[in-house]
Amino acid sequence: RVSTQSTGIRGENHPVKCMDSTGIGTIVHIIGPVSGGNVNPAVSVALLLDARISLVRAIFYIACQFIGGFAGAGALYGLGNHQNISVDISGANAYDPDSINGAQAFFLEAFGTMFLILTILASINERREQTKTYLTPLAIGVSILIMHIFLIPYTNCGINPVRGTVWNVVTGIKTDQFWVYLFGPIVGAITAVPMFNFVFS
Repeated sequence: RVSTQSTGIRGENHPVKCMDSTGIGTIVHIIGPVSGGNVNPAVSVALLLDARISLVRAIFYIACQFIGGFAGAGALYGLGNHQNISVDISGANAYDPDSINGAQAFFLEAFGTMFLILTILASINERREQTKTYLTPLAIGVSILIMHIFLIPYTNCGINPVRGTVWNVVTGIKTDQFWVYLFGPIVGAITAVPMFNFVFS
C-alpha cells in the first residue's frame, strides 16, 4: 500500500503546479528551435507517429530524456538534503489505492497525456499559422498546469514517463505502480495522434 503521506501527494501544491507548467513552457520556448522541445518521451512518440521526426531521432530523444532525468533527479536529490527533512516532500509518483485503482490511475495518466499531446499538435499545426508565435509554449504550459490541477490529487500527475518513474527510482520509492506512469502516457500519446488528425486537424 502506498499512502499519500509517504509519496508527497497533497492536492494543494499550487506553487508546484505553477512552477512545473511555466518551467516546461519556458524550456519549450528556449530549445524548441533546436530540437522541437522534446523533453517528454510521450511527446517524442507522438511526433514519431505524426511523421514529424524519424525513428532514429525519436530513440535518440527518448534516451537523452531518461539520461537527463536521472542526472537531474540525482543532482536534486543529492543537493536537497532529503534525509534530514522530517516531512516527506519528495513528490514521488504514486496513487492512493484507497481512492482509485490501477485501471483508473492508468486512464487518468493516459487522458492527461492525450490532452497535452492534442494541445501540442494543435499548436504546431501549420494550417493554424501559430507555429512562429509565443502561443505554442504558452499553450503547452497552460495545458500542463490544467492537468496538474486536475491530476495531482489522484496520481500526482506524471503525464511523462521520465517524470513519472525516474524520481521514484532515485529516491528509492519503488512501487508496483510504476507501469501506470511508464505506459499510461505512451497510450495517451498513441491515442492523441489519430484523434487529432481525424477529428481536429
